[in-house]
Amino acid sequence: MSPGDPLLRWDWFPGHLDEIAFRLAQHVAFTVVAVAVGFGIAFVLALLAIRWRALYGPITAVAGVLYAIPSVALFFLFIGITGLSFLTAEIALVGYTLLILVRNIVAGVDGVAAEVREAAEGMGYGRWRRLWRVELPIALPVIIAGLRVATVSTIGLVAVTALLGRDQGGLGVFIVEGRERFFATPLVVGAVLSVALAIAADGLFVFAQRLVTPWARGQGS
Repeated sequence: MSPGDPLLRWDWFPGHLDEIAFRLAQHVAFTVVAVAVGFGIAFVLALLAIRWRALYGPITAVAGVLYAIPSVALFFLFIGITGLSFLTAEIALVGYTLLILVRNIVAGVDGVAAEVREAAEGMGYGRWRRLWRVELPIALPVIIAGLRVATVSTIGLVAVTALLGRDQGGLGVFIVEGRERFFATPLVVGAVLSVALAIAADGLFVFAQRLVTPWARGQGS
């Protein structure tokens, strides 16, 4: 982009509205799949760690290693196994959610007051019934907080998957295209819509938390 070029060329938009809608939907799909699968895996791992505490260290250590690997390196690491595909992107994206989600699920359950557990036991609740009926509902604010962080970070990482090719990346395709062509308009569109999507997703989780945990509204989000 030359110094005299405008930041946004409005004549670019009419011919790219369909692509903008497609890339936005693709970005949402990548994020939803990654967070949903990541939560499913993390939930099982967290339950194992809650039941057998010795597993918590190894589980978080492996998840921490995955989280520490630079995103570009992790994406390209799987290319040799699964190719330039949706699966390659999702494996990496799911990996980045695990540490956040496992820690928050376990922390939420651990944060349940001892007297609450004792009261549940006094009512005849066994270990697993107490977990499902008492501890997990009380832990919901912490669990949802983990989902908020995982979702927002995943939205940012989806854009990086555009480096795998134009079939991936959602809004990140515009960012890569703008950088390669020295054309600011698609770059700005991709960046602004990614940020807007992250803000919208975070707000949705705040609303969901207030909806399902009315008792916690006075404690803030």
